[in-house]
Amino acid sequence: MSLTFYQYPSCSTCRKGRAWLDARSVPYTSVHIVDAPPTRAQIEQFWKDSGLDLKRFFNTSGGSYRALNLKDTYAGLSDDERLDLLAADGKLLKRPILSDGQGGVLVGFKPQMYEDAAFLNT
Repeated sequence: MSLTFYQYPSCSTCRKGRAWLDARSVPYTSVHIVDAPPTRAQIEQFWKDSGLDLKRFFNTSGGSYRALNLKDTYAGLSDDERLDLLAADGKLLKRPILSDGQGGVLVGFKPQMYEDAAFLNT
């Protein structure tokens, strides 16, 4: 299994996720989510694999979200438009995103969520 950890280095939530993985010696490849964001196809696959509402992939507290006024316009967008926005700006993506490339996807970080993830406990 090869894990990819999409993160923003100065994000405190990302640092907590990295520390969790490192403390358990879980190997992963770290990818800077702003400098090398996942592609639209990857984001769409993460969304499908995660079973989450697409809005969970948006960093709703970030500057890009506010600048685009997505609080007021999100509901009027199609899923295709939402995916295009996510792929166009890595700062719009909720972080971290952890993927095993085989259907295991976690968005954000909470210790219990990582503890419960079957793909991290195999």
